[in-house]
Amino acid sequence: MTPAPPPSLTLPEELLLLALDPGRGRPVISRTSLRYGLAGAALADLAAAGRITPEGGGRFTVASPLPLHDPVLDGALSALPGPAKGGRGIRARRWVHGAGRTVQELCLDRLAERGAVRRRTGRVLGLFPYARFPAGRVDLTGPARSRFKAAADARFPDPRSRLLGALASATGLDAKLLPGGAWRPLRRELRRLAKEEWTAHAVRQAIQQDRNAAAS
Repeated sequence: MTPAPPPSLTLPEELLLLALDPGRGRPVISRTSLRYGLAGAALADLAAAGRITPEGGGRFTVASPLPLHDPVLDGALSALPGPAKGGRGIRARRWVHGAGRTVQELCLDRLAERGAVRRRTGRVLGLFPYARFPAGRVDLTGPARSRFKAAADARFPDPRSRLLGALASATGLDAKLLPGGAWRPLRRELRRLAKEEWTAHAVRQAIQQDRNAAAS
């Protein structure tokens, strides 16, 4: 059985902990892909809490605006727009594309408050600003990686771990967490899962949209 995360640790927070190098404080994957993944993880948590409902066709609707009393998820909930024209739901890919930076900042602020990361800022050559988020005094990264490894060993047996695996695959994080040929069959299974899980699929679509734009 996969160990449970701390009660107040959201899915996007856990994904961010998995993606940050605890020593360097930088993501081990593309920053943009990570942001999209965090937004998709927030949608998954909001759906699990009954605040949004998937409609099919890559869209969802807001089922309830009531707060969850969690700074990350309430911030994501407040960032959701109203229904699209014609009464259609919100396009998940578009929201993931636009809300990634907001969700990332919400997660970083919350993890810094919990002591799990430290915010370090500076300028390269005195000109270009940067921010790093190395591990803080409270070790949440080690337990998060242990939970992910235990879930992988058990082939992601529960809904939360499957969501986390699908999002890791959608962002390319699975190759960093499960490297080498021994994990290749499981990574293939996670790619299939990332296509089936609507929040992870929205993340894949947002990443692919960026790649297509860069190629053209």
